Amino acid sequence: MSSVSVAAEWEQLHDRFYRKPELYSLQWGGARMDLARHRVACAPFGGPVAAIRDDSKIVQLFAESARRKLLIFSSSGHPLASAAWDRPGGRLVGMAWSDDLLLHCLVQDGSLYRYNIRAELVGPPVSLGKECFEQGVAECVFWGNGVVAITESNQIFCVPDFKNPRPCKLADPGIDEFPLCVAVIEPQYTMSGAVEVLLGVGDYVLAVEEDGVQQLGVGIGPLQRMAVSQNGKYLATFTHDGRLLVIPTDFSRIIFEYTCESALPPEQIAWCGLDSVLLYWDEMLLMVGPHGEPVCYYYDEPIKLIPECDGVRILSNSSMEFLQRVPDSTVSIFGIGSMSPAALLYDALDHFDKRSAKADENLRLIHSSLPEAIEACIDAAGHEFDISRQRTLLRAASYGRAFCSQFPRERFQEMCKVLRVLNAVRNHEIGTPLSIQQYKMLTAPVLIGRLINANQHLLALRISEYLKLNPEVVIMHWACEKITASPAIPDAVLLEQLLDKLKLCKGISYAAIAAHADNSGRRKLAAMLVDHELQPSKQVPLLLSIGEEDTALVKATESGDTDLVYLVLFHIWQTKPALDFFGTINARPLARDLFVTYARSYKHEFLKDFFLSTGRLQDVAFLLLKESWEFEKNPMASRGSPLHGPRIRLIEQAQKLFSETKEHNFEARAAEEQAKLLRLQHELEVSTKQAIFMDSSISDTIRTCIVLGNHRAAMKVKTEFKVSEKRWYWLKAFALATVRDWEGLEKFSKEKRPPGGYKPFVEACIEADEKAEALKYIPKLAEPRERSEAYARIGMAKEAADAASQDKDSELFGRLKQTLAQNTATSSIFDTLRDRLSFQGVY
Repeated sequence: MSSVSVAAEWEQLHDRFYRKPELYSLQWGGARMDLARHRVACAPFGGPVAAIRDDSKIVQLFAESARRKLLIFSSSGHPLASAAWDRPGGRLVGMAWSDDLLLHCLVQDGSLYRYNIRAELVGPPVSLGKECFEQGVAECVFWGNGVVAITESNQIFCVPDFKNPRPCKLADPGIDEFPLCVAVIEPQYTMSGAVEVLLGVGDYVLAVEEDGVQQLGVGIGPLQRMAVSQNGKYLATFTHDGRLLVIPTDFSRIIFEYTCESALPPEQIAWCGLDSVLLYWDEMLLMVGPHGEPVCYYYDEPIKLIPECDGVRILSNSSMEFLQRVPDSTVSIFGIGSMSPAALLYDALDHFDKRSAKADENLRLIHSSLPEAIEACIDAAGHEFDISRQRTLLRAASYGRAFCSQFPRERFQEMCKVLRVLNAVRNHEIGTPLSIQQYKMLTAPVLIGRLINANQHLLALRISEYLKLNPEVVIMHWACEKITASPAIPDAVLLEQLLDKLKLCKGISYAAIAAHADNSGRRKLAAMLVDHELQPSKQVPLLLSIGEEDTALVKATESGDTDLVYLVLFHIWQTKPALDFFGTINARPLARDLFVTYARSYKHEFLKDFFLSTGRLQDVAFLLLKESWEFEKNPMASRGSPLHGPRIRLIEQAQKLFSETKEHNFEARAAEEQAKLLRLQHELEVSTKQAIFMDSSISDTIRTCIVLGNHRAAMKVKTEFKVSEKRWYWLKAFALATVRDWEGLEKFSKEKRPPGGYKPFVEACIEADEKAEALKYIPKLAEPRERSEAYARIGMAKEAADAASQDKDSELFGRLKQTLAQNTATSSIFDTLRDRLSFQGVY
């Protein structure tokens, strides 16, 4: 194809060229489509087209059904889905596609309905609030992920983010008449980070945000139409007197102005990239740039302008076109009279194909600029929609590479790869006419997501494999759709079909697909699928959701993950009767032990039921004892009946359980005595009106009784607990010494000969630092050693030495001398005795 024939398709706007290739000839699936009688929403990035018949237009009943439908087509006019449009809430105010390809339809009462690409309603409608419902929506403006609604009362409501649809009310603009035009600056382009609404009011513009209203551009209006540029920096406006103004969104100056032939406001106004503005009146499309005469295009049918990041798609009843600025690389090659290196390289290929020597002449001319020429050919190929022209440009680049070894081959390969993907999705059956710039901005993973949402799984899988992307998302979506679309296929057959494809992707989540099968009412298939899941963390929760508790518990215990085991335990605990739960966990040691560990801390009653059901009476008894210890921390626990107090009752219950097992006789006796002691101590506190007995030992109880002078109570404790006479003497002696009742102590010592001797009396007196009292009992000690040591403790060296000499114990002599060595007289006493007893060399 010659450069002249290519450039002949272009239109020049000052020093820039624009082209408008036809992307598709539209058939609309054989249906009759008239854009003039439909509300139309077109998704950016070559997305689908949604249409609903405009109820404000006259309907010819013989031509079509009176019942309105939501129709969804690809950009090539291929029907994708349809559904009856019977939404309540009044007339349709507006509709638009969000970034994630959900169609949002706003009706008069402020209800926002959402549809997917298959015309299925997604979730319940979102309401813009009671106030919006009462006033009624008059107009709305959508942007990528939100909507602004203006009510009949000139109040503004907004949903800033469709993914988190929380409506809010903006500041009151304070106007009585409905604005002449409305535009929105998206949150990402405003200083505040919140949406800003521009209202054309009178001869100025109101900038409305959530927290205030600002008046801008006084004297610039009245404005009839407004359009914000793709980057949010510029505003194209059409005034009441037929002028097109381009100004910054802060209204600081007028960038350029153009006076149109008609003051009639255009039906549509849109930006074509950032280089020009399009205005559409009936049958005429005017393209205005900052310099030079505008370009006119004429149509004999209605059109819809669809702004893209690098141009505008033009939808008509019969075709889809793309108006864009011709890329610089393309101009350098196909521009009329161009002598650029890229044009010469392209021409050299043509001469080479004709076997002309001029090919070598061209290459010699551009030898130093060959890398630049190759890059331009590759870049121009990327911007072409015509496949034959792509091929020719890439051949020219490849031809140049043969003479330029330093040019990176990866650049050429990458462009070939991108073009294969773009050509595949541009196919009429797929109908996604992405330009290369749109493709780079959209990214390959998002494109694949759009393909699978349109059920183009095979193409999505091939592109994923070709670009070396993980095909898991494609295969998972296909599997879920296969399950939904195959209700009549038996579970076993469908499982084989699914596994045949799922095994292509290692590490795929069978659990997610099984969850979809369960949600689709195919629980058996879900159970069969989840058995192939390798990750217990995904497998176990799903098994629980489909009622396979036993299998879930087995998988959880096999994994060794205690968190998973607890997840299953708590689920079964809540869903099964107690006895069934006990039977389930008792057969599995890990689950049983984890349950017991948890219940010991938080669920004593339930744990007691478990132990009783499994015959572990001693464990129940230990739990009862633990509960009684908890009561010990509560000072109120000692109050009440001595027989029926909570602590005593728990210990008595524990004693009964211990007594039923032969292995726990000791624990049974200990519990019995503990309960008996608590009862007795409680009686003592009641009688003495002093809370000093509870939880003390038997010895302390006896000692306290004697200290208080209640010898009868002390004797009762001794008798009840069979305290030995020897221990009794020790306890009473020390108790009497504590209260310094020396007369009582002496009287006690004379009641009868103490069973263990008089040592308790000596020790009690010495402990009380009463040497005189101690001397009453030391001589009564039976053993010389004991007398000697007692004398030594109260500092009576001579008596200690005399007693030691009676024992004739050399070791005792040495120890006593060392103890009393600080006294010289004492040392001489021991030396004299040593000589007398001949203990030479002993110490």
